[in-house]
Amino acid sequence: MTLSCIQQPHEHLNANLDNGILTLAINRPKAKNALYGELYLWIAQALDEADQSKDVRVVILRGEDADFTAGNDMQDFMQFIQSPLQGKAGDAPPFVVLKAAARFSKPLIAAVRGVAIGIGVTILLHADLVYSDQTALFQIPFVSLGLSPEGAASQLLIQQAGYHKAAELLFTAQKFNSEKAVAAGLVNSIEEDVYAAALKQSQILAALPLASLRQTKALMKHNLDSIVDCIDHEAEIFMKRVSSPEMAEAVAAFMQKRRPDFSQFN
Repeated sequence: MTLSCIQQPHEHLNANLDNGILTLAINRPKAKNALYGELYLWIAQALDEADQSKDVRVVILRGEDADFTAGNDMQDFMQFIQSPLQGKAGDAPPFVVLKAAARFSKPLIAAVRGVAIGIGVTILLHADLVYSDQTALFQIPFVSLGLSPEGAASQLLIQQAGYHKAAELLFTAQKFNSEKAVAAGLVNSIEEDVYAAALKQSQILAALPLASLRQTKALMKHNLDSIVDCIDHEAEIFMKRVSSPEMAEAVAAFMQKRRPDFSQFN
């Protein structure tokens, strides 16, 4: 199967296939690799095609240069929320890429440098192995924006971190470092050269029998249907929160460069 990401490269997604390892690197360094509608769909398509391709055994998802991703591009997000939603909330581009990552049946490795914000964290919940370095800075900011969790985070983060750590990360919306990410089960280990570490691990996996890896992953993710359903359910709630007065206050505060005041809302 021909990979579109290789045959027709996207300006903001670098793709390289070498010895069964497909590396997808988000390439918007000036925007801290922030994501937007078309780019979400391109990543999702790359994952779907890689899942079907006999040439791909492992995928590495990373950022180009110094950051993983700052999450939603704010300008694109503002345009998105001002447009009437067509179809189901779960069909919006951010949720499409999250479901593509959740359904990916081969090993998926994430390598994190710099910022990993919003979907930059929630997509890690769907990777099999995650590595970061000391520059990594994580944040799940949805509550502070008047929004709610996405990507089955309300389910998966509890499974990986335990309820109290998950509550802390989701409720406070505060930034946290690699040490805390390891403690929360979001990251396997902290590496000096995270891109080299991810590549080394992918080479080990690529040499193993793919059928066994896929079967093992399928057994481990036996509840995949419920995870996808949770992504869709959270998407519906998320999109309702997009039109909330709290979200409007968060946006206004951002534009006016002030702290939001949520005291007026119950």
